[in-house]
Amino acid sequence: MQRFDSDLARSILKEHSLPFRELMAYYRCALMEVETKFRVLNEDLSLDSEQNPIEGIESRLKSVESILEKAERKGIDLTPAAIEAGMSDIAGIRVLCSFESDVYMLANALLSQDDVQLVEKKDYIAHPKENGYRSLHLIVSVPIFLHDCRKTMEVEVQLRTLAMDVWASLEHKLLYKKDEARKTELVRRNLLECANLAARIDRLMSEADQEITGREVPSLQASDC
Repeated sequence: MQRFDSDLARSILKEHSLPFRELMAYYRCALMEVETKFRVLNEDLSLDSEQNPIEGIESRLKSVESILEKAERKGIDLTPAAIEAGMSDIAGIRVLCSFESDVYMLANALLSQDDVQLVEKKDYIAHPKENGYRSLHLIVSVPIFLHDCRKTMEVEVQLRTLAMDVWASLEHKLLYKKDEARKTELVRRNLLECANLAARIDRLMSEADQEITGREVPSLQASDC
């Protein structure tokens, strides 16, 4: 894939320097808000179950160059306002869970909060991708409170188990930005088999957890989205 023209990027950043700095700061604030919500939920839920449902939290913010490159590819005007309106994956947070039940429990707890609005959901656990990828994706909007105003920002949330994360991380390392010729049928078949094994691990672990704790795997609460 052709790399975004760095001279054009510098020109755009020079023209919109302050608005882009503000936009990136707003997304950083939104990430902090969502991460804090999950850390509070982890602390709260661990009181009842005596085990933490969250194994780890990772956050990421796309670079401005990456944002501009994707915006150009999608036909979005290369201005901060158009990019904010047209892209929903600039700020992302990944929550790693012990069991599938934790994934849905945390998602439902997050979405039940008054200041969290669900924009979009894609349940790749219930409906895995063709290559075997499994994860729960949510786009949520959350308010951030600045010194002189309140602003609503969108954050992409991915919730997955450790087994799902191991598979996704290795699949990404093997195939990301690789030539299609190297993605042979054998490679795809092996990756799908590994994805199925990871799903079986999750299922067996969930059964063991259910036998010990008696808790069922909840479903994602219905919404108007």
